[in-house]
Amino acid sequence: MLAAAQHRTPRRNRIIRTLVAAGTGAAVLALPLIGATAASAATPAAGSATSTASTTLAGYPNNLDGWIRESLAIMAEKKIPGSYNGIYRNIIRESSGNPRAINLWDSNAAKGIPSKGLLQVIDPTFNAYHVAGTSFDIYDPVANITAACNYAAARYGSMDNVHGAY
Repeated sequence: MLAAAQHRTPRRNRIIRTLVAAGTGAAVLALPLIGATAASAATPAAGSATSTASTTLAGYPNNLDGWIRESLAIMAEKKIPGSYNGIYRNIIRESSGNPRAINLWDSNAAKGIPSKGLLQVIDPTFNAYHVAGTSFDIYDPVANITAACNYAAARYGSMDNVHGAY
């Protein structure tokens, strides 16, 4: 096609389209912030069961980062020591971040009480160190982290002091 016959968009139209696209992008980014500051938490219907890990009412994402941060908030309330880095390091070593992980081959499994969840806790330890306000489901990420950190605090001073199987 000859240069003289090509369609040319006027410069002004390109600038307007760019500004509109930028404004739309900014609005999309701002919406979650506006919603988060204006939203109020809904209360679950009577009789409905909610898992601490799946809820977003507390403002924590349903992922490893959110589970650790929510656990740390509960731990702070209950005065259970531990840091994000200490918890994260142990989770990655124990379960690679899989809240449904289960160990079916170690000595605990041989005794019929396999280690479960993010921090590979056995049922008796989970029950003994369960933290009030968290789920009684050992696979619930927040409950698993918080109970394991409560156990580590009692046994080692903090999850931060755990550098191997515990």
